[in-house]
This record gives sequence, structure tokens and C-alpha cells, in this order.
Amino acid sequence: MKSLFLSLSLKRRTWIAFVALTMICITVTGLFAYYFAAQVIERNAMQMSQNTLNKTAQVLDERLRNVIVATSTFMMSDAFQRAMNDVLAKQSSSYFSHLSELQTPFSQMKLNELSIESMLIHTPIGDFYPTEKARRPIAVADSMVLQQVKAAEEPWNTVWIVGHQEELFSRSHPVITLVMKPLVNMPLPDVYIIVNLREDVIRGLLMDNLDTQKIEQVLMDRRGEPVLLSQSGTAYRLNETGLGELEMGERGHFEYKDDAGRDILSNHATLSMQPAWKLVSFQDKAELLAPMTNILWYILMIMGGCVVLAFILSNLLSGVLLRPLYKLRSLMMRVEQNQLDVRFESEYEDEVTQVGYKFNRMLEQIGTLIEEVKLSETEKRKSEIKALQAQIDPHFLYNTLNTIFWKSEMGEHETVQEMIVSLSMLFRLGLNNGNEITTLGQELNHVEQYMMLQQKSYPELFVYDIQLADERLRHVPILKILLQPLVENAINHGFQEIAERGLIVISVESGPGGMLEIRVSDNGTGMDVDDVRRRMGMTGVAKDSYALSNVESRLALYYGDQASMELASEPQVATTVTLRIPLDKED
Repeated sequence: MKSLFLSLSLKRRTWIAFVALTMICITVTGLFAYYFAAQVIERNAMQMSQNTLNKTAQVLDERLRNVIVATSTFMMSDAFQRAMNDVLAKQSSSYFSHLSELQTPFSQMKLNELSIESMLIHTPIGDFYPTEKARRPIAVADSMVLQQVKAAEEPWNTVWIVGHQEELFSRSHPVITLVMKPLVNMPLPDVYIIVNLREDVIRGLLMDNLDTQKIEQVLMDRRGEPVLLSQSGTAYRLNETGLGELEMGERGHFEYKDDAGRDILSNHATLSMQPAWKLVSFQDKAELLAPMTNILWYILMIMGGCVVLAFILSNLLSGVLLRPLYKLRSLMMRVEQNQLDVRFESEYEDEVTQVGYKFNRMLEQIGTLIEEVKLSETEKRKSEIKALQAQIDPHFLYNTLNTIFWKSEMGEHETVQEMIVSLSMLFRLGLNNGNEITTLGQELNHVEQYMMLQQKSYPELFVYDIQLADERLRHVPILKILLQPLVENAINHGFQEIAERGLIVISVESGPGGMLEIRVSDNGTGMDVDDVRRRMGMTGVAKDSYALSNVESRLALYYGDQASMELASEPQVATTVTLRIPLDKED
């Protein structure tokens, strides 16, 4: 990313800087505004939901209290008291008369509290209930209501049972049941007043105080199970986190994540008439903050407008500020095309103009130095080639003269004469009238004279063979004194530790790609190619790799990357140095 930014033009970087600065400022401002607005909306929604929930809980408590008061008033009537006295005395003979007398209190009770669906008094002598209601053929003792009542812990006076289908009467709505013990002077076992409240009326109380459909209120027990039988099913459920929060105090609010991963805002309030029940509200946080989407779009629109404005302003400013720089760049591009006569002119007096004037002075100096550099590089190239060739001459000349001296001392005058003739021919071919380039034929003659001198010095050391694939190759121009260092390297380092006579083979042929391939092979002790290559690459070249490094350096100086030298070695079998030189090298 950094390299991409650095590769952009200055104008582009100016645009990016303006846009980035604008976007950072607008983004930070927009995010903070969005965050604070969301916090305010969430806080207000929680407070409003809690107030609504408290009001609904108060209405529910009032309705449940009215039911208890109406039931208590019913139990204080004379008809009820006379019936309870007969129950206490276990006199069932007056059952039907008491049943008739209780119809009026039953009717008054339903008129006083419209939420009452039905009621029944269960006694050992029989059940009393409004006769307009049709009884189901089920014994009260076997009903779910009475089973839960008997399972309740003593002592108790009232028991509330969550919503269920009416079991005792036909054609009834789902109900919530209140069970009370009779209010009499003497305790009456197995006597229960069962009052069924219409569930839809209670549910209506939950909906009356809701001013939005985004909030759902559910009457729950402490286990998180709905008290009302839901017809459509509640959209939200409490998980372990929600149930834990629900136990924290009688009233409050909390936030949790439901099983679907949604963030839910919840309020709760405990009913005073039934502490085991809690009224709980649920609100999806995402739905609550949905109006914030408009604010977010406004922020994005403002950001887009600022970005466009930043592009326009940055374009104008960069065009004015960078105009001298563009002019200087244009002149530099012309200089790249070797137009050294251009000059920078500007009406400004800023830093770019100062750089332009220095650019003018630099062009004047470059014009003067170019010719000097050309001459210097040409002379340097010639000097390097001559210096490398001069390093070879003393190396083998010393060895040859030393051999002639000792042959003369031993009286081998005929051999001395032959060596002097070979040496003089070697010098003549090596000097080549001062030219660096010779022909392949003269180069082969030169190296053959050298090998003849070495054979005179070491008669039993080696034999040689020169193989030329095509006689026409003798006229090919090549750099002089390339083969003699390779042969010298084979003699000095290849044949010193072998028991049999050495063999040097020089083969020349025309290779693929218009290349001349020259191979110098010997059957000596061989070499470690990787180690020799490593030492050739070092600043101070070791003695045993001097000849190879010398030849490779000369090839690189004259032919560049067109020529190459390849090393291969299998100890005691063959060590080969292959030179590849272009046949059509231009002077």
C-alpha cells in the first residue's frame, strides 16, 4: 500500500490528502453524532417502556385486586354463609336450595367484575356454580386446577393459576384461575372457591397502554414461562442471561442477546397481587434504532458532498501550485530524449524556480562532461583489457624461461633451441601487433606453442589433441590469449597428483544460436566447481582460480553478457571448461 501511494503523482497524493482529511473529520463527527443520538434514543425508549410497563402493571394489579375483593364480597353474603354452615354440618339435604340462593350473588359478582368468566365452589357435599353455565362431565378433584392447588405450599389463602383451557364449563374461553379458601369462622377442609378470569380481557389490559407495535409485553412467571395462553406465540424468549437479570429486583431494565443473536431491550415489573408473576416488555434494539438509518444516510450524503468538494478544490489548488513543477518535469522529459539545449524559465520566485535555475546549470555541466565521460570510458575499457592481458604474460613467461635455463644447464642445447623458437612464436602471436582481437586459427597456434613448451619441460606429463570441427572457423575473430590460461590451469593443477599420463583435448565447433563453442578438457584430479565459483566471486582471487577468473573477466569486458564460461568436473575422468562466444560480435 505504501509503495502504491509513493508511486502516485504529486497531484494524486494531494487529492488523496484532501479527501482523506475530509473523510476523517466527517466520519469522526458523524460517528460521534450517531453514537450519542442512539444512546439518547435507547435511554428514552427504556424510560418510556418502563413507565408504560409500570402503568400496565398497576392496571393489572387493580384488576386482580377487584377480583379478590369481588370474591371476598361474595363469600360474605348470607347465602354463602348458610351454604358453608351446611357444609360444616355435612347436611346435603338443603343443597339445591342453597344452589338457588347463590345464583343471585353469582350474577352480582359477574356484574361487578366483567373479567370473570365463571366460578365454582367445590365442597364435600357438592359443587355450587351459576346454573346458566353448562358443566363439563369432569370431577373437580380430577381437574388440573385442583391438582395445582393441592400441590401449593401451605399456608395459603389465594392461589393464581396461569392461563389454561377451561375444564369445568362448556363453551368457555381460555382463562386464568383464582382459587381462594372460604372466609368462615371455622376451617373448612376441601372447600375451594374457583374463579375463572377471561384471558382475552387480561390480554387486552396489556395492549391498551401500548402506543407502539414495536414493544411486546408478556406476563411471565419466574421461570420465564408465559402466564397467558398466547394465540400467536410471543416473539421473544428469555434465555439464561435474561432470566438472571429478571431476578434482579422487583422492577428494572436490562439488555440481553436472544438465541437468534438479536440485541433485546427488556423492562420488568412485579405484580403486587401475585409476586410470582412479572410483567416483562421486549423491544428489538435494531428496530428501535431503525430511524437512525436516515441520520446515517444524511451523514453519508454530507461525506459524499465534502469528498466531491475536496476533489474540485484539490484539483484547482494543485493546478496552480504545481504549474512550475509540471513545466520543470516537461523539460526533464525532453532532456531524457537528449535535448540538452532546453532551459527553465518562470515568473515565480519560489523554491521550484530555484530548482529550475539549478537544473539549467546542471545541463550546462552535463554537456561538458558527456564527451569527457565517453573518452574516459573508452580508455578505461582498453586499459582494463590490456591490464588483464599483462597479468597473463609474466605468469607463464616465468615458468618457460625457468625451464629453458635448466635445460641449458643440463646441456640439452637442441631442446633449448626448439623452446626458444616456440617461445618467440608464442610472443609474436600473443602480441598480435598490439591488437586485442586475433583469429581462432592464431589462437589455436598460440596455445599449441605453449603446450609444446610445457611438453619440453615435462616430457612424460601429458599429451594434447586439438579438434576443429570446421576449418572455416579458423578465420573467426576472437579475443586473444583465452585458451593458454585454461591449459596452464589444467597442467599446474590437474596433472600433479595423477599416476598416468594426462590428456588435454581442445575442441572447437559452431553451436546453436550463432555461438562459437570452445571446450578445454583434461583427465586430471578435477575440482569442486561450487567452491571454485565461490572463490572466483571473492575480491581477492585465490591462485588456483586466478586463470579462470581472468578469462571470465576478459570475456565480460569485451562481449558483455553475450559470452559465458561453464565449468564441469568429474574427478579422474574429465574436467571441462566451455567458452561460448558469439560468432557475429560487432566491433
